Amino acid sequence: MLLPYNEWRHVFKLDPAKEIEEDALQAIATSGTDAIIVGGTDDITLDATLDLLMRLRRYPVAVALEVSELEAATMGFDTYLTPSVLNSGTLEHVIEKQVEALEEVGHMLAHADLVGEGYIVLNPDAKVARVTQAKPLADDTVIAYAQLADSVFRMPVVYLEYSGIYGDPKLVASVKRVLKQGRLFYGGGIDSVERAQEMLKHADTIVVGNIIYDNLEAALATVAATR
Repeated sequence: MLLPYNEWRHVFKLDPAKEIEEDALQAIATSGTDAIIVGGTDDITLDATLDLLMRLRRYPVAVALEVSELEAATMGFDTYLTPSVLNSGTLEHVIEKQVEALEEVGHMLAHADLVGEGYIVLNPDAKVARVTQAKPLADDTVIAYAQLADSVFRMPVVYLEYSGIYGDPKLVASVKRVLKQGRLFYGGGIDSVERAQEMLKHADTIVVGNIIYDNLEAALATVAATR
C-alpha cells in the first residue's frame, strides 16, 4: 500500500519542465522514496505533466501533483497538493490562483485527495521567491507564519522552502515545536545523506529536488537517511 502524505518521510520532486532520462527516472522511482511530487515554478505544461505522469505510472510509487499551474491540472495522480505562498507580496499566490484553479477544475478533483500546503519561502534569490514576490522574514516572523498556517488556517502541510540553498536547522526545529497538527515539510539544499539526516531530526518530511538533475547519485543516497 502506498503511504499517504502524512506518513511520507522522504520525497523526490520532479519538474516537468526539465528533462530526465529514463534510467534516471527509474532509479528515482524505485529508490525507496515514499513519494514523488510533480511540480515546478514556471514553463509547466499539460503535455509535459502528462508525459511525466505516464512514465512514472510504470513504477509502484505514490505520485502527487503540486497544482501550481492551472494548465497542468489533470486526473491520474494519487494526491493533489495546493500551495499557498503565505509570505507572498501579492494575494495572487496566497489565494487567487487557488480559487481560479478550483473554479476551473474543482469539479474534476472533487473526490481527489486535496492537500493544502502553507508555503513559507525563505530564499529571496530563488526563482519561486521572485515569481511570488516573497517577503524576507526574520526568524520570529517565520514562526508566526507557521503558527498562522497550522493553528489558524489548519493547513495539513507547513512547507519551509529554501529552494536552492540549505536552510537553518535551528529555525526548522523552532517551527516544528510550535506546530500542533500540520506536517512540516522542508525543501532546499539537501544534497547528501548528512544533510538529509540533519533535517529529518526536525522536519517530518524532506523534499529533494534540484540535486536530482545535478548529481543523481547524491540524490539517491538521501533516501538512506530515512532508514
